[in-house]
Amino acid sequence: MTPISPTDAPMTTVEADTSVEDVDEADAVPRKVEPITYFGTEFDVHGLVRRFNQRAIIVPTFDPNAELPDGRAQGFQRGSVWRPGQRQRFIESLLLGFPVPGIFLVEQPGKKYLVLDGQQRLTTLVAFYGDKFQLDSVDNKFSGLTYSTLNEDVQRALDDTFIQSIIIRTPTSVNEYESVYQIFERLNSGGTQLQPHEIRVALYGGFAVDTIRELNNDVNWRKIFGKKHERLKDQELILRVLAFSAESRAYAAPLKTFLNTFLANHRDGEGVDLPDLAQRFAIATEILARSLDPRPFRLGTQVNAAILESVFVGVMDRIAAGENYAAIPASHWKANYEALLANPNYLDAVSKATANEEPLARRLQLAREQFSG
Repeated sequence: MTPISPTDAPMTTVEADTSVEDVDEADAVPRKVEPITYFGTEFDVHGLVRRFNQRAIIVPTFDPNAELPDGRAQGFQRGSVWRPGQRQRFIESLLLGFPVPGIFLVEQPGKKYLVLDGQQRLTTLVAFYGDKFQLDSVDNKFSGLTYSTLNEDVQRALDDTFIQSIIIRTPTSVNEYESVYQIFERLNSGGTQLQPHEIRVALYGGFAVDTIRELNNDVNWRKIFGKKHERLKDQELILRVLAFSAESRAYAAPLKTFLNTFLANHRDGEGVDLPDLAQRFAIATEILARSLDPRPFRLGTQVNAAILESVFVGVMDRIAAGENYAAIPASHWKANYEALLANPNYLDAVSKATANEEPLARRLQLAREQFSG
């Protein structure tokens, strides 16, 4: 299948409201979780810093507008970082021999570890060992010192200080990955709560997540959605389109478990033709960008996730049928889109209980029928 080249589109890039009208999945109960295997151990501080610098310990972090440097995994970042005083007091606690909270790690292939909880502690240690800050608001005997200016005996004592760690064995099944996902949610439920996809891209990293990240840069997708979403909602919507296009008949609530399962099963392209799905998504974005008015998929000011996903699935099914879609005028796509939004049955399915099985199946069926030609 050869993608159509971009055309002069009536839709222009707008500084649209990128908030999304969608069901709140934060409290959705998973269908099934399984016990996981884990063990407790201790790492000396020097060893933790060494492993981090050698990229054997990976801190998940994410900036949707930047490339990722070595040693970081695409994924979540905390809503806030430690202030200078917090970092100094943590180091001081270690120097004084006070107990500090442990860290949670997930074992990865190649004896690497993904940080589940403890990001701020680890990055603070690495920064201190790299002389990136000095101790000020601390006990006078440490004031003004960096790691390299500490007394040798104090350095050795810090190097040999142990921090407790819980290590979760590498998940071996979809259900075990779901259990680890649930741990992510529970450990990071305070402060700025992580969104499902912020956890997902760290835990299920691979070809599928990379493909979604690339599609999120598509110029036509940006025209449709607007600027990049800081909490990755735009990437989650792409995942939903791909998953529903490929496996909507397997859908069962809750939505986040369905999406987790899709990524766990196909993280490196196993069992699904990800390049074909991505190509059809890119073609659909070009068609919809040139055919619809600016700021589509909105009943108000927010992007309606249920409308967007169902329209994309309908258009992608039409593309898969092998028809000469490039010859279909923009007016045809627009007329079908407007007819769909005028259907009371469809509007009901995109407005109420949108993550439930029946409304989701109904709106996907209506959209597929509307765009089937």
